[in-house]
Amino acid sequence: MDIDDLEPRKKAAALKNLDPMSVEELRDYIGELEVEIGRVKEAITRKESVRAGAEAFFKR
Repeated sequence: MDIDDLEPRKKAAALKNLDPMSVEELRDYIGELEVEIGRVKEAITRKESVRAGAEAFFKR
């Protein structure tokens, strides 16, 4: 069993209404999302590293 299976599942976030946003606000929003994507990718890398270490330990 994966430790992530024990964490509660969250519902997908509601989509943001883009219609009232200006072009500049949309570009800023994209920047915010790119920062968040980077943060998520780092978390994935850390978790994969921990998993690989655990798998290597228990395969011995």
